[in-house]
Amino acid sequence: MGRRRGEALEAAILEAAWDELNERGYANLTVDSVARRAGTSKPVLYRRWADKRELVEAAVEHRGIIRPVTPADTGSLRGDLIATLTELSEERGPFLTQLSLLLAGYFAEAETSFAELRDTLLAGRRSGRDEIMERAVERGEIDPAKLTPRIASLPFDLLRSETMMTRRPVAPEVIEEIVDTVFLPLVR
Repeated sequence: MGRRRGEALEAAILEAAWDELNERGYANLTVDSVARRAGTSKPVLYRRWADKRELVEAAVEHRGIIRPVTPADTGSLRGDLIATLTELSEERGPFLTQLSLLLAGYFAEAETSFAELRDTLLAGRRSGRDEIMERAVERGEIDPAKLTPRIASLPFDLLRSETMMTRRPVAPEVIEEIVDTVFLPLVR
């Protein structure tokens, strides 16, 4: 195998960083261990990333784990929310909870949060949540005067909280309760 350069080398390093993060967590991951695993040297890593924190951010971004929500379009606010929350719960929920545990040392060191990391990695991209809410306003299903940013994020925040507490996908009846009992009465 020839010497890797450019994108191939960078991808190998980011995969190595991801593997180290999964096995050791942020606190025990070192630039040296990533370099060894990637079959390269520390100076090669430091030419691309200033420190361990930047390397881990790049690895998380490279894996595409934190990405915008693809909103369902069922024709109704209730249907869109239930379908989107269900997909999030089944595909990402427990894994994102695990990721937040792996990154606990990162959040402490960077004095940041999962929300801030998400905002950094998604900068400039349109929010699926906002798309759902905008469509519902256009259809007349939501009173825009009642739709504050906190209320718009509420169903997603409650789903995340439930997932973090159980570390399992959220039951369909719980998702329906979040939408029907908590969210919809606030926006109508």
